[in-house]
Amino acid sequence: MTKAIIQVQANNPEIKAILSAITKNGKEARFVGGCIRNHLLRKPIHDLDIATQELPQKIISLLNDAGIKAIEITLRSADALDAIELVANSVPEMTVGAGSIRQVAQLEEILNRGAQFAVSPGATGPLISKAKQLHMPFVPGAATASEILTLMNEGYMLQKFFPAEQLGGTQTLKALSAPLPEVRFFPTGGITAELAPQYLALECVTCIGGSWFIPKALLLERDFARIKEMSRSAVEITHV
Repeated sequence: MTKAIIQVQANNPEIKAILSAITKNGKEARFVGGCIRNHLLRKPIHDLDIATQELPQKIISLLNDAGIKAIEITLRSADALDAIELVANSVPEMTVGAGSIRQVAQLEEILNRGAQFAVSPGATGPLISKAKQLHMPFVPGAATASEILTLMNEGYMLQKFFPAEQLGGTQTLKALSAPLPEVRFFPTGGITAELAPQYLALECVTCIGGSWFIPKALLLERDFARIKEMSRSAVEITHV
């Protein structure tokens, strides 16, 4: 299957360069995710997800050295739980949490792997009950005034706002916080280095989430010096 997709993309110089960067030191590169699905369904492939063997502690150590002390590992891959455990054990000074929590069982799984907090794109009654039972710091997601009020009544005054830019960004947060000034938000989704200061300038925003300082291209090129530099810049932005 991977070979078939490689053949389809063989004339794309960017894809060839990425594959070359990954494999030049003997690492494997495999296409995963939506491109496999679309290939099977004979649909156009608009983007490619590539998995490699690079160990996450290398990246985490760089982030830690650059001053980033908390990370969220989303449960959107088969290796996410292992990555959480690896970070918790190998870089104990880093606060590691789990994102994209959707099921009650995931809360116990991440706790057992060393996660110190949990984040969800939304919220359900069972998720809230389990998080309280486990005494797990939990940031549920909300996108409307009704959802925000529901979570307020459950005692959650810090709420995730996702996908931030697609929902209207800072203007929507300003509008929501006017009648709901007690709530603080953790916006993620579409935030860039240029947009980050605008979010952090809002009184209703406690923190932001983003990955702009770890571009996929730099990971594939193993340009760890540049990643560290961009991570330091991200710390400077968020500490204004």
